[in-house]
Amino acid sequence: MKIQIINGPNLNLLGVREPSVYGSEGFDAVLEGLKRRYPALHINYFQSNVEGELINKLHEVGFSFDGIILNGGGYTHTSVAIADAIAAINTPVVEVHISNIYAREAFRHVSLTGKNCIGVLTGFGMDGYRLAIEHLLSRTS
Repeated sequence: MKIQIINGPNLNLLGVREPSVYGSEGFDAVLEGLKRRYPALHINYFQSNVEGELINKLHEVGFSFDGIILNGGGYTHTSVAIADAIAAINTPVVEVHISNIYAREAFRHVSLTGKNCIGVLTGFGMDGYRLAIEHLLSRTS
C-alpha cells in the first residue's frame, strides 16, 4: 500500500513554529515513527509552501497511490484550486489538522478542501497522521 503525506505552508517549521499550538516535535520524527509503526506501507512525504506545487503533487500521485493524507495548512481555508485538485483525482484523501481548527480564529472554521476528502481529522495533534493511516487501512480490509 502506497500512502502520500502532503503538508502545506509553514509546516516545514513544525517543532519551532508556535509550539504551544503545534507541539515541539518536528515532522521528520513523526514520519520516522509512522514508518517504524507501519513497515509494510510505502509512506512518502512532500511539503511545500507553494499552492501550485501542492496541486502538482496531488495530480502526480492521485491516480497511482492508495491514499493521501493532506494537511493543507492555511490553504485549507482559501484554496478553491486545491479543493478542485482533490475532486479531480481518484485516490482517497484524508484531511488532517494538528490543531483544532474550530477552537481557533473564525476564518479557520471553514475548510474549502474538506468537502472533497473522505474525512477530516482536526485537533488530535501529530497523532492525526496515524489516525488517517488507520482509516485508510480500514478501507482496504
